[in-house]
Amino acid sequence: MPELPEAERARLKLEQAVGREIVAVDDRDTYVCRPHAPGEMAAALVGHRLVDTHRRGKFLWAETDGGPALGLHLGMAGRLTVDEAPAPRNWDRFVLEFADGGRLALRDTRRLGRAVLEPDFSHVGPDAAEVGREEFRARVGRGTAPLKARLLDQRAIAGVGNLLADESLWRAQLSPRRPASELSADELDRLRRAVRAAVRYAIRNGGAHAGAFTPHRERGGHCPRCGSSLERGTIGARTTFWCPVCQA
Repeated sequence: MPELPEAERARLKLEQAVGREIVAVDDRDTYVCRPHAPGEMAAALVGHRLVDTHRRGKFLWAETDGGPALGLHLGMAGRLTVDEAPAPRNWDRFVLEFADGGRLALRDTRRLGRAVLEPDFSHVGPDAAEVGREEFRARVGRGTAPLKARLLDQRAIAGVGNLLADESLWRAQLSPRRPASELSADELDRLRRAVRAAVRYAIRNGGAHAGAFTPHRERGGHCPRCGSSLERGTIGARTTFWCPVCQA
């Protein structure tokens, strides 16, 4: 599943479409474009230009010059392409064509991405890369859920997936099994710094699979800090790896 770093890289790709006039829209995929009927998104977007791009967690959207905002989500395997040739097998699920002959496509082999007008992100918490200290403490440091599950809750903070959660907890030297409400203010501050550092590193180095800890998340893996054998379990319904020594 794409996490915040992949979404940020997609936002940067989306920026390549800013300022270009939309002359046609392929919105025929009723599953990807739900709840819109075929032609509805085209009627709303043709003649407009994308003027700005935004991201909150894993969610993307672009403002237009007087038209509706366009929301995009990559799903599990989607990506944005700009000015590339059409994909085979109808893998380009949603397409904008521009007056200059270029195109923007949501390319998705698994058909789990989304394109929607006027997206509503009221259910999503603040962006994990930007959330302030007090808000992070209030949102993450409450409840009886294990800390790993709390980080994965997009209503608490947005953008942290399975890999970033394990990387951040390892950086902060915190156990993924601890109840979130048991953390002190200092521990929560340390975790926030670790999340932000893990996000920045992943964006610079190609995605959430990058990191000091993530490459060692495998059966028989060892902690890159102390050399101890990693433990493996299921927390928050996700496979989790941690160091039993560093993250005791």
